[in-house]
Amino acid sequence: MTPSASSLSIVIVNYRTADYVIRCVEALVPERAAVGPFDVTIVDGNSGDGSAEKLAAHFAGAAWRDWVSVLPLDLNGGFGWANNQAMLRLLQRPNPPEFIHLLNPDTLVEPGAIAALLDVIRANPRLGGVCSQLLEPDGTLAGSASPGRELVRGARFGRLGKWLRIAPAIVERDDPGPAQWLTGASVMLRSAALRETGLFDDGFFLYFEEVELMHRMGKAGWGLWLVPSSRVTHIAGAATGVASGLQVAVRPHPPYRFESRRRYFTLTGGVPGLLGANLAWLAGDLLARIMSLAGRRTSGIPRELPMMLRYCFLPSRRDKQRSAPRWDEAPGRAPAWMAK
Repeated sequence: MTPSASSLSIVIVNYRTADYVIRCVEALVPERAAVGPFDVTIVDGNSGDGSAEKLAAHFAGAAWRDWVSVLPLDLNGGFGWANNQAMLRLLQRPNPPEFIHLLNPDTLVEPGAIAALLDVIRANPRLGGVCSQLLEPDGTLAGSASPGRELVRGARFGRLGKWLRIAPAIVERDDPGPAQWLTGASVMLRSAALRETGLFDDGFFLYFEEVELMHRMGKAGWGLWLVPSSRVTHIAGAATGVASGLQVAVRPHPPYRFESRRRYFTLTGGVPGLLGANLAWLAGDLLARIMSLAGRRTSGIPRELPMMLRYCFLPSRRDKQRSAPRWDEAPGRAPAWMAK
């Protein structure tokens, strides 16, 4: 594919989800007709199941080859690292895109979703990123921005957040507006903000990498907004194989999610910040257990405690060292989480 002078590029990271990717890209065809030409880079994270070959063959057709390309990688370096490999190449083009939209393979954009993001970010020059409103497959709202605090997460009792006036995990609003965090499943980033703050920290394998990037952008003065009119259906866990919601009671989160949480709080708040987050979660967990003994139901089953105690309390030396590449760094450097 010839490098495009389009103001927008879309990046989709694949790991053994080729059929989802094909469906995701097909949903972008009417969006491209509506907003003008954009290009799509599909990054394959060394799937090893024939995904890269299947995608390359499918998108070699005449309808795709001018605007869809496949970038196969030699290792599975994680979500942030894989996105970085595409973004580094895009930002170093002779005519780099003004915006880069990161889209999960297990998503389907509704008509007008891309246009809604473009309209908002173009109209507000100090916005570093805008995200879509995610929907569950049944059409209900999914978490898209401003995650709930650790006390509420530990308690597994949503009303507690309302009583304490703590930002909810699911933001309900009609108009575009500020958020502390934007979902990485469908987020459009301004290239100028990435040049200033750096790309994803590749010390994360999966989870919390977008939260940490948004934290850096916010500290640098870039705004972050949720755009409710940009609606995207997300089949949570299809791309990662990791359970979400009530499924966690049956399939607990893997160790790397807790390691990523530990790294995030260490990078953004130091050891005191990590300790504060852990104590808040423990207080919430204790409250959930007391409520359970009293016969009050909470959402989910308290199975995280052993993993929290094992993985979240002792930061490593590496947790204290950020590893976010500059936009002009050469692609290909192995992710920091792989370092011995």
